[in-house]
Amino acid sequence: MNLSISGHHLEVTPAIREYVLNKMARVTRHFDNVIDTQVILSIERLKHTAEITMRLRGKDIHCAANDENLYAAIDLLADKIDRQVIKYKSKAQNYSQPQPVKKLEIPASE
Repeated sequence: MNLSISGHHLEVTPAIREYVLNKMARVTRHFDNVIDTQVILSIERLKHTAEITMRLRGKDIHCAANDENLYAAIDLLADKIDRQVIKYKSKAQNYSQPQPVKKLEIPASE
């Protein structure tokens, strides 16, 4: 998984980078076929925003989270992306397996 972390009006420190890496490791526990991940962290006056775009086979997932604290915004973001990846994985599994064909039972005539 390629992970790029960038900041708008923010310097991405090693502590923030490590925190994001630990949170994104949760996603790879559920689903390891992630092609690319981009995390954008930004700060405005009282609003800290964390956004993520995750590229999967056949779909791009985008999430955003806002909070007064940057670490809380990253936590919310990790929860959102984890739920969406689990949802994507369950849909992909449901469609990938063919449904069994039921045989019609014809009652024997007496």
